[in-house]
Amino acid sequence: MSSISTDSLQVLCLNYIASNLSKFTKEVPGTEGDYLETKLVFREPNFILHQELAEQLLKKLSKLGRLTDTILSLFRKEAIGTIRRACLRHANVSSKGLRSLSTQHLLELDATGLHGVNVNGIIGAQGEWTRKNLKALTVSRCTFMNTSKYCIVISLPQLKSLRHLDVSYTEFGYNLGLECVASDLPHLDSLDISGTLVYNIQPLLALKDSLKSLSMFKTRVPDKDLIPVVMEMHALRHLDISQDSVTHNIRKGKSSMEQLLCSPSVLPNMISMDISGRDDVTDEMVVHFVKCHPKLKFLGIALSHEICDHKFFKEKLYSDSHSDLKVAGQVTEEQILEALQRYKQRPNYGHKLLRCLFNMTQYLEKDPRPELVKAILPQMRANPKHLGVQMAASACLYNLTKNRLGESIHVTLLGKMVNLILHAMENFSTQQQLQKNALLTLCSDRILQEVNFDRYKASRMVMDCLFVFDDHSITRMAVAICSILAAKISTVQTTWLGTKRNMVKLLQIVKQKSDARTVDITLKFTLSALWNLTDESPATCAIFLNECGLDLFIDILETFKDEATLQTKVLGLINNIAEVQSLRHTLMRADFIEHCRNLLFNKQIEVSYFAAGIVAHLLHEGPEMWTLSEEKRTQLRAALHKSISGWQNPEGEMVAYRSFSPFFPLLTCYLIAEVQLWSVWAIHHVCSKNPSRYCPMLCSEGGVKILQDITVNPSVHKDVLELAKKVLSIVSQNTNTNIIAGGN
Repeated sequence: MSSISTDSLQVLCLNYIASNLSKFTKEVPGTEGDYLETKLVFREPNFILHQELAEQLLKKLSKLGRLTDTILSLFRKEAIGTIRRACLRHANVSSKGLRSLSTQHLLELDATGLHGVNVNGIIGAQGEWTRKNLKALTVSRCTFMNTSKYCIVISLPQLKSLRHLDVSYTEFGYNLGLECVASDLPHLDSLDISGTLVYNIQPLLALKDSLKSLSMFKTRVPDKDLIPVVMEMHALRHLDISQDSVTHNIRKGKSSMEQLLCSPSVLPNMISMDISGRDDVTDEMVVHFVKCHPKLKFLGIALSHEICDHKFFKEKLYSDSHSDLKVAGQVTEEQILEALQRYKQRPNYGHKLLRCLFNMTQYLEKDPRPELVKAILPQMRANPKHLGVQMAASACLYNLTKNRLGESIHVTLLGKMVNLILHAMENFSTQQQLQKNALLTLCSDRILQEVNFDRYKASRMVMDCLFVFDDHSITRMAVAICSILAAKISTVQTTWLGTKRNMVKLLQIVKQKSDARTVDITLKFTLSALWNLTDESPATCAIFLNECGLDLFIDILETFKDEATLQTKVLGLINNIAEVQSLRHTLMRADFIEHCRNLLFNKQIEVSYFAAGIVAHLLHEGPEMWTLSEEKRTQLRAALHKSISGWQNPEGEMVAYRSFSPFFPLLTCYLIAEVQLWSVWAIHHVCSKNPSRYCPMLCSEGGVKILQDITVNPSVHKDVLELAKKVLSIVSQNTNTNIIAGGN
């Protein structure tokens, strides 16, 4: 599947601008009358955004959590143009910053979660036109309290044109709030008072002929007071009186809900009804209500298993009369998907729904379900600190991406999934099962190789699991993930990751396996992780040596003489040390050099290749560094040349390099042909197997000039000359460059 993003070009551009705003804007001093000392303007003079784009940019900055007073100043009418809908959700702004919008003529304002300024401050910061004409205001999870902890709603009556008001999860209702709204907002037709302090909704009878939508999730109003008022509100089209959980109270006599649901003439215009989580409702009541309300398009019955499981809803027997009715429940997949989409802000619901979805997806094998992944991610994003949601969601995501299922899911979606999984790992670093779920999901070749995410952050958190949990499966997965990611982060990040703490832990794992004479996947992955962490990282190589890593690795060579895979990884790491000139002397040990000489003719070319690389680097050192006699060095050179001359270029790419810089000193070693031969053979191998990656790298790093110099040097060995010309030919063919063997 293509890795191209599924987002539109407009969305991609907005994402880039929002993430790199400083490239397009600059700060300038505030002028007289401004509320801020500095304000933001576009670098391009007279730059104005189309209204829809400006609103989307503001929303994107809000979603990214980047809105501050200074950034909000960019959305002054004179700076960006007109906006009608302002989304400031969870923004870190003050009343002064909000005044930047006072010149805008807003029709909708979403100020959810603005804790730095209370509701009166939010409304007071708007311009006079906005206060007179605002149609929709959301101040959910804001505060009405002043410094004396007294709830004041004096500002709301100013919004005479208001049609939609959302004050959910606030102290609204503490001091005559509902009376004020019902009497002073004559055009109000939509009200959300979920989770507020409202204990009496009697004042809403003043709006019984006009209020069309009423949401009261987690209402504190007793049913005996709630239902009689609701039954008189004839204009209602949407009603949410759901609760957060089922309490299973014992019913005594006819319940208030029975009066509501079993009265055919009540709420005749109802389109959407949510009674999820209520224990005073039976399946017969709900079926009766649906049959009596042909206009109904949505019904919420989540957390009520008995009702959801009724054949009327499970088998969709209502489809003839309600063909487009959506049901949010927890029994069928369709019910769960509808519920997950609607209940993003209800973690208790999300937890239970995701557990049901986990049971449904446990045995998926062939059919990929990207739509289920899409349904899960908003729950994770909306409830980052809720362990139940994150635990169940991560388990579901593993079910949906394990084995080959993830191969048919677009990398953009997988990237969003991985970022949320990493966020969950960060929030619940000591929760073993969640960490295990996350590691199981990340242990995917496609995710680790193709998906775009912060690989260093992932590597660091995965490595931390080795210290927090004493669990064999976690250890296996952690080292497997690190072994791959360590090769995909920058050399600077490799050094950051290859700390003494981490290197010691990995070496401990190797020693435990070596002492037990155990060759398993954990040992192989741990060796790979160490190998990649030392790649072009002298500091990490030094830690390895200081922690007696060389002695341990020599012991592995002696203990596992028939394990070519282990030998390759051991020699690959030591080859990284050999590339560091200041550390090369630590390898000048007769016992180790003898191991390398014996392995030069190993039947596995990977083993022979890395043994030869180590020998080549050591031969490059001056004679004063050697403890071997001249005769022994001559024999070693002959063995090295014979070994390389016998190699056949393998079919696949057997090694990967970050750069060619370690090879260049060897290429210019004209006095020792075998050293040159190994380095030019290595370059030829990777350029011939992966020319699209390595040919441009060789050009950009100056390797082509070095090879050209080799081809005109009369003292160069014929084998070196032949390979150098082959490399230049490959580079010429794959870079559309006319490269002449023989120099400029």
